[in-house]
Amino acid sequence: MRVLVTGGTGFVGSILCGALTDAGMTVRVAARRDGPIPARAAERVVVGDITGAVDWTAAVAGVDAVIHAAARAHVLHDRPENARLYEEVNTTGTRCLAEAAGRAGVRRFLYISSIKVNGEETAVNSFTPQDPPRPQDSYGVSKMRGEQALLEVAAQTGMVAASVRPPLVYGPGVRANFLRLLRWVDRGWPLPLGSVDNRRSLVSVWNLCDLIVRLLNDPLPRGRAWLVSDAEDVSTADLLRRVGRVMRRPVRLVPLPVNVLSSLAAVVGKRAEVSRLCGSLTVDISQTRDLLGWSPPLTLDECLERTVSWYLSSKT
Repeated sequence: MRVLVTGGTGFVGSILCGALTDAGMTVRVAARRDGPIPARAAERVVVGDITGAVDWTAAVAGVDAVIHAAARAHVLHDRPENARLYEEVNTTGTRCLAEAAGRAGVRRFLYISSIKVNGEETAVNSFTPQDPPRPQDSYGVSKMRGEQALLEVAAQTGMVAASVRPPLVYGPGVRANFLRLLRWVDRGWPLPLGSVDNRRSLVSVWNLCDLIVRLLNDPLPRGRAWLVSDAEDVSTADLLRRVGRVMRRPVRLVPLPVNVLSSLAAVVGKRAEVSRLCGSLTVDISQTRDLLGWSPPLTLDECLERTVSWYLSSKT
């Protein structure tokens, strides 16, 4: 199987190229520009920035499947001017690639979407694939519309298409909130999170890539959205403690009431960051397990050990 991977030089894509190669597939990377690509990838096609104007003809020629992992990434400060940029890359760019793949006779198309299509927070029940989409920001909206665009093209061309909606993804090269968490523990800072009793689903890049490989090798119901996680939900406080155990660093958690923490965050303009640290977001992967016979091959603790090892080695 020859597989085109967009975003192949990114955080997820670089690990994914190796997983696909290990599974016996030939990997073609769609790159924004000339430069290094993952060592495990066999081919490269330069396509430039992903917009609705990209000519994908050479990239999709002779390809059996497409994994669309490239995206304009979510940022914490969701400003109105970002909406157009998200839409151009995550929605219009996805439609353009899907149409080119359909014309080229590509059999299968996997879109790496986001759990933000479902929403930002769970109160009682975990998110499921059957929940009506309720994105709360322009990034989530653009991902939802990207899914819809793909399904429209698939219905017209007969291409088998599906989306994967991961929650927070971590592993080597992780940035943003998870990297900050690693640094907090490493530096031994007192953290006012001792009273946080939330539940969060996470997925390591290794478990995510394992699911993607499985989806390429299994018959796919058309139009299905697949949820994925490490199959163990944790509180922010427990996650910090586990990272501390792996790092062999003491974790100093101060039991500040969550409502006080939220009020202080609002004063300094950090409401969104604190909401993610204190709120719950869990996903139900029972359908993924049952229909695919799939379970995460690595445990949360195993993945944390790998990620911490990368973090510590990257400091030297």
